Amino acid sequence: MTFVIVFTHPYPQSFCHSILDSVCRGLGSGNHIVDVIHLDNEGFNPVMSATDLQAYKDRKPVDAQVLSYKHRLEQADHLVFIFPIWWELMPALMKGFIEKVIFPGVVYEQKANAMHPTLPLLKHITVITTMDTHSLVYRLVYGNAVRRALVWGTFWKIGYRRISWIALSRVPRVSNQRRRRWLQKIEKRFSNYR
Repeated sequence: MTFVIVFTHPYPQSFCHSILDSVCRGLGSGNHIVDVIHLDNEGFNPVMSATDLQAYKDRKPVDAQVLSYKHRLEQADHLVFIFPIWWELMPALMKGFIEKVIFPGVVYEQKANAMHPTLPLLKHITVITTMDTHSLVYRLVYGNAVRRALVWGTFWKIGYRRISWIALSRVPRVSNQRRRRWLQKIEKRFSNYR
């Protein structure tokens, strides 16, 4: 299987980087093809320009990087997003990726009043997030913003139905032992894909 991972975190020693390493190790043990789109390292510009907005309206992306990402996403059997939750939402680079790449003519088409997925091989989407907020507070006080905006408001709305969300909460406050267990579980989960 081919896994395309969309990743953002600017700090190389972050727990998100450890998660990325665990996912890649797990996939490597299963002999999967792994393509990492590291938004920070690839110099992705998250700003939607007037040209990008016209391209959205025309359903024809023009940004060279977006066209490259389109080709990479078309190879994916499984799409994985890894990012921290800051101020209860995704970082700007990930939000920009969603706005500029999760785009009609790239991952879906809109016909009449319905959206239809267009990535031919995509079977599953996994979102892995880290946050400092307690999961209960995130759900009850902040309304599960990432679930509403990304899982339901983007992928479910487009028509992708097999979506998993691994939400790791209170990451800076838990023990190193707990973090290691999380990483082991993630590695094992990704090594078991067939």
